[in-house]
Amino acid sequence: MFGLGPLEVGVITVVALLIFGPKKIPEMGSAIGKTLRGFKEEMNKPTLEDEGTPENPDRE
Repeated sequence: MFGLGPLEVGVITVVALLIFGPKKIPEMGSAIGKTLRGFKEEMNKPTLEDEGTPENPDRE
């Protein structure tokens, strides 16, 4: 997980609890999860290049 060991994750968690408080942490986790999910969905959408259609078709 990003090269972090259990000790580092624990320290980050404790610092986050001290800064934001226990009520705000679940809200932040949910917001981060929604953001990552939306980003992954956008990355998986096919693009024009993937569909094989040219962006500028030749007009005669």
